[in-house]
Amino acid sequence: MMAAGTAAQNGLHVCLVEKKEKLGRKICITGKGRCNLTNDCDEQTFIASVPTNGRFLYSAIHQFTTRDTIDFFEALGLSIKVERGNRVFPQSDKAADVAETLACFVQNGGAERITAEVKSLLLDTGRVCGVELRDGRSLLAGHVIVCCGGASYPGTGSTGDGYRFATQAGHTVTQLRPSLVPLTVDGDECREMMGLSLRNVGLQVFDREKDKRIYEDFGEMLFTHFGLSGPTILSASAHMRNMSPGRYRVVIDLKPALSLEQLDARIQRDFSENRNRDFSNSLGALLPRKLIPVIIKRSQIPPEMKCNQITREMRRSFAELLKSFSFTISGFRPIEEAIVTSGGVKVSEINPKTMESKLVQGLYFAGEVLDVDAYTGGFNLQIAFSTGRLAANSISKPI
Repeated sequence: MMAAGTAAQNGLHVCLVEKKEKLGRKICITGKGRCNLTNDCDEQTFIASVPTNGRFLYSAIHQFTTRDTIDFFEALGLSIKVERGNRVFPQSDKAADVAETLACFVQNGGAERITAEVKSLLLDTGRVCGVELRDGRSLLAGHVIVCCGGASYPGTGSTGDGYRFATQAGHTVTQLRPSLVPLTVDGDECREMMGLSLRNVGLQVFDREKDKRIYEDFGEMLFTHFGLSGPTILSASAHMRNMSPGRYRVVIDLKPALSLEQLDARIQRDFSENRNRDFSNSLGALLPRKLIPVIIKRSQIPPEMKCNQITREMRRSFAELLKSFSFTISGFRPIEEAIVTSGGVKVSEINPKTMESKLVQGLYFAGEVLDVDAYTGGFNLQIAFSTGRLAANSISKPI
């Protein structure tokens, strides 16, 4: 939508082909339906937040910055707000408002819209000359911008078509992997806590192969029937490269506001107040209900033991458990459940100053179809806006 609206605004005759009836289906589910549309940060911070081929985006983000994105939407009448971590949302907290604003940008710019599915590119001696649709029609064009997204959330229309078009044109498509994706954990513990959301917890990720901590975060997470999810988990997944069962360990600090000594003192007070009660019945003020059975099992303290019988060493060990509640990761959830796809069209085959293919004249790629992906925080949508804008403006201007 950014590419089509920009090209039309620049005076080009534009046809936007979308196989779904409604534009922006994927936008509508981002940010839990609120749409974190960009991050209000400087260029260096932005590039540092793109672990896969971030340097490739220098020209794109320089020519259409995160501030330009904010100004763009506000000029179109969408009120914006900035939240923790410089995350930018519509004031309405409705992702549909972002999608509607972009759809109006396309329509008001004069771009033609066709609801259809592209079957293949039309190529002729080193240049693109249009596309062939599934219904047999051909659309002739001097330039084609491929903005098909990745392979995640296929129900929204991103079914990996762009990779097929890139391969047809002779491009290399790197290995596709899920990123910003929930994590699976073997065993029954997470299933027992399914639906439990923890807020304001600390999180660390350790790579056992490299024997070091690779990520640290603070915020919200969720236990599911398969393992772990939620904002901090999705962000952590982007740092887990070359996933293999057992390689990564997630450690949760359930009480990050308290030092180990402070937590031990808090537990001692709780046990003192509940001195004649069973251990299993003394934790209601300290932990969420769904968490208690799993914590009791991990602690190895008999659930029926009276609080006044728990030794100092047992109490200290229990405090350490709450500060380092760990899970061994067995893998990622399927790519269809990932927020973004890591991997895509090899960026060395794309001109970073224009987004045009180095192999086929007139063919451009933008957004998630490229082998670039970022952390959570609005960075991935900004990549789409910046590369789409750059591709459209490159067509409009003599290169």
